[in-house]
Amino acid sequence: MPKLPTTLIDRFQRRVDYVRLSVTDRCDFRCVYCMAEKMTFVPKPQVLTLEEHFQLAQAFTELGVRKIRLTGGEPLIRTDILTLVKRLGRLPSLDQLVLTTNGSQLQRMATQLRDYGVKRVNISLDSLQARRFRQLTRHGHLDQVLAGIDAAVDAGFERVKLNAVILKGRNEDEVLDLVDFAHGRGIDIAFIEEMPLGRIEEHDRALSLCSSEELRAIIGQRYSMHSLGEPGGSDGPARYFGLPGSTTRVGFISPHSENFCHLCNRVRVTAEGRLLLCLGNEHSVDLRAILRQPHFTLDSLKSAIVEAMALKPERHHFDNEGEPQIVRFMNATGG
Repeated sequence: MPKLPTTLIDRFQRRVDYVRLSVTDRCDFRCVYCMAEKMTFVPKPQVLTLEEHFQLAQAFTELGVRKIRLTGGEPLIRTDILTLVKRLGRLPSLDQLVLTTNGSQLQRMATQLRDYGVKRVNISLDSLQARRFRQLTRHGHLDQVLAGIDAAVDAGFERVKLNAVILKGRNEDEVLDLVDFAHGRGIDIAFIEEMPLGRIEEHDRALSLCSSEELRAIIGQRYSMHSLGEPGGSDGPARYFGLPGSTTRVGFISPHSENFCHLCNRVRVTAEGRLLLCLGNEHSVDLRAILRQPHFTLDSLKSAIVEAMALKPERHHFDNEGEPQIVRFMNATGG
């Protein structure tokens, strides 16, 4: 086998050093923009084992990946997830082990996650009104999530960030309240334009989309924000703004209105081991088949990952009329 590289470079000369690793497609919520109310999940034998997830992480870090984000579904409902977190936290070449969660399990797990090496936590929070929160998540309890957020703050992660999806006619009247909430706790908040993944019948995405520009105008009614520069690096695709006299940053992730594909440094692995080269396209490689070969070696996995970089497309087309119909839901995509 030819000598394997120590960095991942795609055909557009973008360095891939960030992997979003989905450990489950299951979730204890059913958020209206992420999943259908009645979901069919991947049969459990098709989901990667925790050992297979670790082998993936090991292969990626040996190929130059420095940041791994655990996602789902809801990663913290995966049985024995802390054993994987502990092993990942010990990988010598991994600079950042981070997590995206709905917050439902954080009250009991935050301290262990921090102790095992998780440096940053992103927590979904789309409403501060209990009844509306229940409607948007279908199953979530606001008090449980708020307790989880406070537990994350108390645990002492390097950064805690809230993620909010704003839908017109549903929760745009809470934008300022959400910023106030983050500001009051000294944590970050990012507003994410809804991704057009999966067939959603609960609402019309074209009518409900609230652009980052509209959100900045709303926030500007109360806060004077200053730009912290272009997206990229360890903070991912968000464009961040600072608030006067505060450590809180307000970010905007804008796949529709402010395309950032030229900065893309990430790939995703789904819970069943499918390497997705782009959030908004179907270019992928089946890594589970390699992991489960009778004579599996880590080098064979690394070789497949290196070859997959040639499939990574230049960009998605969420903003064009001819956009691809992505039928997989966000929970099956990996956060």
